[in-house]
Amino acid sequence: MYAVINSGGKQLSIKEGDIINVELVDGEVGSEIILPALAIINDGKVSANKSSVEGSTVKGHVVGTTKGPKVIGFKYKSKSNQRKRWGHRQKYTSVKITEISTGKE
Repeated sequence: MYAVINSGGKQLSIKEGDIINVELVDGEVGSEIILPALAIINDGKVSANKSSVEGSTVKGHVVGTTKGPKVIGFKYKSKSNQRKRWGHRQKYTSVKITEISTGKE
C-alpha cells in the first residue's frame, strides 16, 4: 500500500517503513505525528478524490532533525561595487512512517 501526502508544499509518495524528511514540524524525538493523505494506492487501485480519501491518515514517529544542503545566493551590480552574499540551510524533520490507514476500517 502506498500513499501520497502533502507536507511543506511538497507531495511525497510513501509506504510503511519509509524514513522521509519533511519541513520542520513541532514534535519531540519519538513523538507521533499524523499527516493527511491525498491519495491511497492499494493493489493497483487508486483512491484520489475527496470522498474516497476522507478520514485516511498516515502515522509516523519523529526520528530526529536534519539540515539540508547549503544554498548560496549572490547579488552583484557592476560599476557600483555592490555585492551581497547570503546563505540558507533548510531544517527538516526525519519521520519514520508506521501506519497508513484508509479510514474505512
